[in-house]
Amino acid sequence: MKTEMLAMILAGGQGTRLGKLTKNIAKPAVPFGGRYRIIDFTLSNCANSGIRNVGVVTQYQPLALNNHIGNGASWGLDGINSGVTILQPFSSSEGSKWFEGTAHAIYQNIAYIDQMDPQYVLVLSGDHIYKMDYEDMLETHKANNASLSVAVIEVPIKEASRFGIMNTDENDRIIEFEEKPEEPKNNLASMGIYIFNWGRLRNVLMNSYSKDGQMIDFGKHVIPNYLESGENVFAYRFSGYWKDVGTIDSLWEANMEFIEPDMELDIRDKSWRVFSKNTISPPHFLTQTAAVKNSLIVDGCYVSGEINHSILSDDVQVKEGTVISDSVVMPGATIGKNVKIHRAIIGENAIVGDDAVIDGSEEIAVVGYSEVIGVTLDEN
Repeated sequence: MKTEMLAMILAGGQGTRLGKLTKNIAKPAVPFGGRYRIIDFTLSNCANSGIRNVGVVTQYQPLALNNHIGNGASWGLDGINSGVTILQPFSSSEGSKWFEGTAHAIYQNIAYIDQMDPQYVLVLSGDHIYKMDYEDMLETHKANNASLSVAVIEVPIKEASRFGIMNTDENDRIIEFEEKPEEPKNNLASMGIYIFNWGRLRNVLMNSYSKDGQMIDFGKHVIPNYLESGENVFAYRFSGYWKDVGTIDSLWEANMEFIEPDMELDIRDKSWRVFSKNTISPPHFLTQTAAVKNSLIVDGCYVSGEINHSILSDDVQVKEGTVISDSVVMPGATIGKNVKIHRAIIGENAIVGDDAVIDGSEEIAVVGYSEVIGVTLDEN
């Protein structure tokens, strides 16, 4: 059955800037907002936009991500004519198939894409927090008779040098692309979201890899190639909440914003739900000594301490005398007695022993995935 638009989510990033938090899991699988993982927002956008077939390209430490996504049932993507397919590197008679870049990852999965037979391919990142109607982007792509559409968002001009910048004419046709320019000409930053006419992109990739194999990355190679070839390349302007949570600071900041009930993302909007695969845990329990203010507390939590403007993910334990403020505690973490935690991210399944002090006043403090602080564990 022909697919009008197939989504390909690039979710293989190692996330080195998140340090200890991605030691054992890929960046898109990092917990976020108490109940979610980062990739949930992109998958939910696909489901809400009516995209029924999604390929998820993984590479680095994919186990947790694969288990989380499963067959896509949590996002309603497990029907007869819909589904989520995990696409991992593989070996063949030609040798290793490790993905060298974004475009190379799509090239290596041409067989899967051809099987789905799409007219358009939507290329997405699995590590951004946002809501977007991809159907609206597709309609704009068609109206522009575009060969490639690039989603862009206005960023502060002082930060524009951190992004790929799209210079456009009065009709939003892209006439120049600058990769992290020192002196940007405008503030239209690429969001790493692309709609390609599949027939054209397929030809470009096949021709490249039959010759020099230079089409490795969309930003560095494919987009400049399209512009040089005179293709119709258009910007799709997005206005709304969008966060690249690729650093400790941005991940902490996005979580803190997530706490506020009137935040722009509007997580409580029933017309555009954010879905996730959730664990089955008992209701959270607050003891007589617990004090919780302006915080998000998820199922399975046991709280006997003081929580201020923080997020406790599922199955977190906080014992008596402990004070947690302006912090994120990821699933399964155990916090001992009389602990002081301020401006910190506590990783999944971490253990913080009694009387520990974790202070991120000057720089966001991080306890890593399954890291043990201030306690000696019996090896047996």
